[in-house]
Amino acid sequence: MHHNWHHLKTMKTLLLSILLILLSINTQLFGQLTITELGKLPEPVANNAVTEGFIDGVPYLFSFAGIDSTKTFSSTHLKSFKVNLETGESERIADLPGDQGLLGVGASRIGNIIYIVGGYTVNSDGSEVSSPKVRRYDIENNIFLEDAADLIIATDDHVQTVWNDSLLYVITGWSNTGNIRNTQIYNPTTDIWTEGTLVPNILYRAFGASGTILNDTIYYFGGATSSGSFGIQNRLIKGAINLNDPSEITWSISTPNPDIDGYRMASTVVGEEVHWVGGSNNTYNYNGIAYDGSGGVSPSNQDITLDVNEGNLDRIIYPKIPMDLRGIANISDRIKYIAGGMEDDQVVSDKVLKLEWASTPSSTSKHLDTKKSIEVFPNPATSHLNISNQGSELIISYRLININGQTILKGPRQETINIRALPPGVYHLEIELESGKLVTEIVQIIDL
Repeated sequence: MHHNWHHLKTMKTLLLSILLILLSINTQLFGQLTITELGKLPEPVANNAVTEGFIDGVPYLFSFAGIDSTKTFSSTHLKSFKVNLETGESERIADLPGDQGLLGVGASRIGNIIYIVGGYTVNSDGSEVSSPKVRRYDIENNIFLEDAADLIIATDDHVQTVWNDSLLYVITGWSNTGNIRNTQIYNPTTDIWTEGTLVPNILYRAFGASGTILNDTIYYFGGATSSGSFGIQNRLIKGAINLNDPSEITWSISTPNPDIDGYRMASTVVGEEVHWVGGSNNTYNYNGIAYDGSGGVSPSNQDITLDVNEGNLDRIIYPKIPMDLRGIANISDRIKYIAGGMEDDQVVSDKVLKLEWASTPSSTSKHLDTKKSIEVFPNPATSHLNISNQGSELIISYRLININGQTILKGPRQETINIRALPPGVYHLEIELESGKLVTEIVQIIDL
């Protein structure tokens, strides 16, 4: 599934690129992205599912499945890699379970388990088959566990993201013969998939789109349509999650900037911004060749930024950000890592790149300053939660919500919440301030 002679660079674009290279020296510029090569994977790989993990406080990047440097149907694989993000050292770990290589897979971490979802196989006759399988990888013990429950509908090249470290969302994507409208939601506590609100119509459907969740709202962007030569999309999709029923999503669509688009980008949150990094400005098959017959596709080298408070979509071009990305390792609010992908001339990369954003105006906004002034401890907790408020705004009320979106406890402002009667698990603590702002924290309750 999934053909551009190199785009001719205009003088304006060339001068802009040179200027941005010079600017990248100054990491204090608002929103400026600094890109550094940390190390290399054991071998080049593209279309690999990437996410993060932590072992004894050390951050790691994990890569699953993909395609090697020959980019043929037979070079898709199930290889897995692990990168120590403190030292840059990488190693190959056990292969993803299965009997045929996969592309279009997604990987997400919930707690100490990585869920590797869906994907598609490519046969010698060119046919492609979407997978319903969900693999589970135990980060600390470095083993694959028994598979999770299958997807309701086999899906690949989908949007995959996690809400509140508790529920996994798989949205739209491709299933065997076309783009689908489905929202599939996985609860790791019950090992059950449920159907969420369908995306409304064909304009919302995409494969090769990417997205994330910020402030209980899903944002996904770009990708390809399922008609004609799989044209690229420039539409921004928002999905507001109902906290009382997380399977209920209110979808909306817009085109904030018709000049900005992207395909197979890495999506992440930086402060109060959503970013889409890398990718391309034309859609292509697994070999990097454009669907529209124009030849080999080049990376866009872009960082697309959505300020969710203002609704603006902007783009800055940086050198050397690959395309064909299927995920990102989120290590902190401003530091992320990508690995592999395709560079110029569709060369499959083995590079591990550190992406570091300087402080942005929105990441130092009153909203986030307020959040930092509120501390919830201990976390994990056994018998009580303390709420410390060092900010100028008064706390009005609180709600403690379980992973099913049910309100378990609520009440007016108080410094200590008794949780002795609650079962162990991950909860969402929502704190309302006098201005009407909501501060949210993820808390874990454990046995005594």
